[in-house]
Amino acid sequence: MPALPDAERILVRCAWRLLPFLSLLFLLNYLDRVNVGFAALTMNRELGFSPSVFGFGAGLLFFSFFVFAIPSAVAAERFGARWWLFGTLFAWGLLSAATAFVRNSASFYAIRFLLGLAEAGFLPGAVYYLTLWFPPSRRAHYMAMFLIAGPLAFILGGPLSGAILSFHQFGGLSGWQWLFVLEGLPTSLLALTIPFVLPNSPLQAGWLSSAEKSCLIERLRHENVEEHRDLLRALRDLRVLALGMVTFGILFGIYGTGLWLPQIVHDMGFSPLLTGVVVAVPYSVTIGAMLLCGRSSDRKHERILHTGLPLLIASAAYAMAGYSGSEAISLITLSVAVMALYSALSPLSSVPLTIFGGPAAAGAMALMFAISSLGAFLGPAMIGALRQQSGDYSSSMLALSAVLLAASALVFVIGWLMVGTKEAVRI
Repeated sequence: MPALPDAERILVRCAWRLLPFLSLLFLLNYLDRVNVGFAALTMNRELGFSPSVFGFGAGLLFFSFFVFAIPSAVAAERFGARWWLFGTLFAWGLLSAATAFVRNSASFYAIRFLLGLAEAGFLPGAVYYLTLWFPPSRRAHYMAMFLIAGPLAFILGGPLSGAILSFHQFGGLSGWQWLFVLEGLPTSLLALTIPFVLPNSPLQAGWLSSAEKSCLIERLRHENVEEHRDLLRALRDLRVLALGMVTFGILFGIYGTGLWLPQIVHDMGFSPLLTGVVVAVPYSVTIGAMLLCGRSSDRKHERILHTGLPLLIASAAYAMAGYSGSEAISLITLSVAVMALYSALSPLSSVPLTIFGGPAAAGAMALMFAISSLGAFLGPAMIGALRQQSGDYSSSMLALSAVLLAASALVFVIGWLMVGTKEAVRI
């Protein structure tokens, strides 16, 4: 009689098959969002963009993400993630490359809005796709492995973007224009491989045997004890709205810092090339912190403390950056804030995927990220407005600290409200 397949071994095998490719897609997705922060080092001067114009345009992508996230994620669940991701990637790669040809604030705003529309279904759709393969007891760890593409985009994209910006003029295009072209077009080319790499579900995975498929599906069935799969009911659930507000605070900090950090470092006197290298340093440390936090959250079967405590640390770090008169201390505290914010993402993202299933899970994730995208929109815009008004970044750092303090408090309120309920046990 053949030995039964080991469930953990199957999960590891699925992770090696799926996560490197999905993380690569997310890396390109993230790079297409944040490379505008590096382009701004020369683009703003060449096009005459003020800090407020750049901040508003950089964040506008997330407003259109907010508008289209839910219908995009529901479509991905209904028609299959594989083909939806193909169309999404192909469109956003072309739009990202087209950013090279903006000439004024109006065209900058338009292309950023369309880019957000194209990207709207990717992140909630990809996160939902992971639930088809990984059970709740291992979800935070594998989610962290997927989400490390965010900081990895800064580690690889920072030096790469700095090197491309050093082109100055080549072939009739400035360095910032080449930045968008060279980081956008490969995304569209990679989209062509998606139908051949990503199965729609474990049942369609040719690299799993029948016994392995049965074992994986049985484990998912056993652990997925979601309340319901009704989309409209999930969209009305106050817990989803509260979790969305927490993620709002996280992305307010992540993108508020990420899209301006290249300019903050550049203002310290670094060249564009060295700016990319310096910006990559805090994100290198962040990857290890994310994996440790995700693994700890799964091992202890706990989500609230693993989300709330990093947000408290981030709030304190931003406050120190705001009050510090030292550039070195400010850079260190901003690095701590970035590390803490990213570490909170995977435990938090696991919560709605445990409560809901099917279309409800896709819709809940989409609503959660749609609300949070407003934070990603307001963060860069607020920093741009406050910097233009005050002439430095101190008031911006204190505003970020206040938002993260409120987000942390909301996390603990959510945990307190769920004490004694079946949701608290699973979370």
